[in-house]
Amino acid sequence: MPEGPELHLASRFVNAACAGLVFGGAVETSRCSRGPAVPFESSAYRISASARGKELRLALRPLPGALPAREPLALVFRFGMTGSFRLAPRDALPAHAHLRFYTAPPGPRLALCFVDARRFGRWHLGGDWQPGRGPCVLLEYERFSPLVSAEGKQPHLGHDAATEEGRENVLRNLAHKAFEQPICEALLDQRFFNGIGNYLRAEILHRLGIPPFEKARTVLEALQQRRPSPEQTLSQKIRAKLQSPDLLELCHSVPKEVVQLGGKSRKKKPKGAQQGPEHRTEGPLLPSAARSRSRGARRGPPEQGTAQQPEGTSLQQDPEVPPAPVKGRRRRQPAASGHRRPQRIKANTRSLEEGMSAS
Repeated sequence: MPEGPELHLASRFVNAACAGLVFGGAVETSRCSRGPAVPFESSAYRISASARGKELRLALRPLPGALPAREPLALVFRFGMTGSFRLAPRDALPAHAHLRFYTAPPGPRLALCFVDARRFGRWHLGGDWQPGRGPCVLLEYERFSPLVSAEGKQPHLGHDAATEEGRENVLRNLAHKAFEQPICEALLDQRFFNGIGNYLRAEILHRLGIPPFEKARTVLEALQQRRPSPEQTLSQKIRAKLQSPDLLELCHSVPKEVVQLGGKSRKKKPKGAQQGPEHRTEGPLLPSAARSRSRGARRGPPEQGTAQQPEGTSLQQDPEVPPAPVKGRRRRQPAASGHRRPQRIKANTRSLEEGMSAS
């Protein structure tokens, strides 16, 4: 499922792919789409994108002199399980392209498509972010923990030190019932961790060695006691955060690592199509995953035929590994000579007893 880093990279892809393109005409929606129709038509407009947490905003801005004259329109997307954006030739649209924006002539005949095979993705008109979501762990974390020097100067990161919106959004709401759940479930609550998903929470908890079913409030209450000393300089505070980050700091740094890695690996794309890095098949190779793979490489491959796949799983078996024997009742093989074994006759004990008594 695309998470915060993938949405952020998708906005980069749209901005880079559509930078020199002019779009025109009506926005098309597929017949089987679950999203609303987009009532937008213009002879010339441009497309740009921005992301926040697990949402992406697409802005359609008509160029000066475009007909009919109309105001810009914004759409907000949530990708669901398989959502992504692709730029493809108009005559070779990808499958499951549920929303299509066509370029205007005389440029290349292309289409920016929102592709969603499982149709769990959604979009709505208006451009407003979904209410109730917390600050973005990628772009708004700088308001989580403002760094103020010992002299009381404003932080060098360019944000308002008075609004510790992100980090304090968690710490001041620890009485909320959401933190009565295990920490592995609380990290998926977008009211407090906007942009964190399955693979990110697993990486964060693994790095800190936190049991996933530990109570969230127990884990986070310890962070309230962690306050930098007022005697520390700004460089000392930054060094301490880099050397021993806590859970909330990793909620920002781990997604940044994914963005620097370029997101998740891509599927094989159709000929002539461009696709964003959010269209992927497996997770990024974060440091903990790299260590696990290296340990497996040193141990070597497992012996063939020793491991059996549990029943009810959807994992595919390696075709090179011979299938494991199926346990069941052994059938009796016939004798090699072809003669059948004589059947054992069970004596009728009742008739024998009657004969003995009569004699």
